[in-house]
Amino acid sequence: MTVTTNLKKLYETDDHLWLLQTIELLKQNRLNELDLENLIEELESLAKRDQHKVKSLLEQIIRHLLLLQYWTEEYDRNKNHWRSEIRNFRVQLKDRLTTNLYNYLTSIFEIIYQDALGYVQEKTGFTVNFPEQCPYSFEQVLNINYLPN
Repeated sequence: MTVTTNLKKLYETDDHLWLLQTIELLKQNRLNELDLENLIEELESLAKRDQHKVKSLLEQIIRHLLLLQYWTEEYDRNKNHWRSEIRNFRVQLKDRLTTNLYNYLTSIFEIIYQDALGYVQEKTGFTVNFPEQCPYSFEQVLNINYLPN
């Protein structure tokens, strides 16, 4: 119990050292000495961070697809930038995507689209008629080679 209490105190003062010691306890299968409360909190935080990152990347892809397809006034000046950003965000997303995160994104795809839509409407000063529903399938958004006509 002393180790757990000390780990709890350590978490408050040096979370990196706490993490290193927690990893060592896990490797040694000394499970009864773990600071479970903070370990669970850290794991939950890690899961939320991963979800936030992939959600953000997917939203960025959709934003740029919409700008590329619908903001004709800026097309000639920005098309190469938008295309390169789409590729960049897709590669980053591919590197982070697990089955669980893929399922998470599909479950909130329309919410992400609405967030992206709000952004591009503001960016274009509400001068572009973007579709209210996502014009792209989830697979198209992830497809490294897909670009709208």
